Amino acid sequence: MKLRNTLKIAAFAMASMLAAAPASAILLTGWTGVGNSGTLGADGDVTLSPFGDSQYGYVTTAGGVNGVGLPGVGGTGSATDGSVITSPIFAAEAGDALEFYFNYVTSDGAGFADYAWARLLDADSNEIALLFTARTRDDGGDTVPGFGMPAPVASLTPGSTPIITDDEGGPDWSALGSDSGSCWSTGCGYTGWIQAAYNIGAAGNYRLEMGVVNWTDSDYDSGMAFDGATIGGQVIGEPTEVPAPAPLALLGLGLISLWLSRRNAR
Repeated sequence: MKLRNTLKIAAFAMASMLAAAPASAILLTGWTGVGNSGTLGADGDVTLSPFGDSQYGYVTTAGGVNGVGLPGVGGTGSATDGSVITSPIFAAEAGDALEFYFNYVTSDGAGFADYAWARLLDADSNEIALLFTARTRDDGGDTVPGFGMPAPVASLTPGSTPIITDDEGGPDWSALGSDSGSCWSTGCGYTGWIQAAYNIGAAGNYRLEMGVVNWTDSDYDSGMAFDGATIGGQVIGEPTEVPAPAPLALLGLGLISLWLSRRNAR
C-alpha cells in the first residue's frame, strides 16, 4: 500500500513538473514578415535580452523591400527599403499590460538616420497606437523618439535611450549584413535592451507590429531586435494549453499506471 501511494505521488509530481516546464525561446511561430526578419542568439553587440530566452527576434533593412515606412513620419526626405514583422492575433482585456523588449541598432546617422517602430494594430491591421519610434540624433540625445519623430505612448524602462557607440567603429551585429561594423556618421550604435509597456484601452483582438526602414537612401543598414512580447503575462503567439509531455515522460507515466493496474487486479 505504501509503495502504491508513493508511485501515485511520483506520477502526479512528474505530470506537474511537465506542465510547469518553462516556455521555449521565441520562435516567431504565427508571426508574418515582409522583407528580412528572423531569430538570432547573442550576436556581436546584441546580447540576449533580460527576458531570459536563448534567442530573440529581429527586423532589419538589410535585404528589406520598398514601401514599408510609416506614412507622414520622418520629416524631410522619404523612406526607402525596410522590413516589418507582425504578431498573430491575440485577445486582450481593457487594462491588460502589453510588454516587450527592444534593442535598436544602426550603422547610419546624421541626415540619413533610419528609424524603427512598434505599433499596436487591431485585427484588421488598423493602427490603434504608435507605441514608439527609435531614431538617432546628432546631439547624442535619446533615440526614442529621435529627431523629427512623434513622442512614444508606451512607457520605457530605462527612460533614457541614448545610442551606445562602439569604440572600434559601427555596431557589430550580423543582422546588418555587410554593414555590420560600419558607420556612416554620428549616431551609429545600439540602444541596449529597453522594455516597453502599454496598457490596452479596450477589450478586443490585436496584433503587434515591429518595423525598421532606411531613410532617404538605402546605404548603411539598421535593425531592431525584440523579445519577450507578452499580453497580460502570456507570451504572444504561445498556446495557452499545456504542451504535450515528452515521449520518455509519457512512457514513464504509462509504466507506472500499468504496474498499479496489475496490482489492483490481484
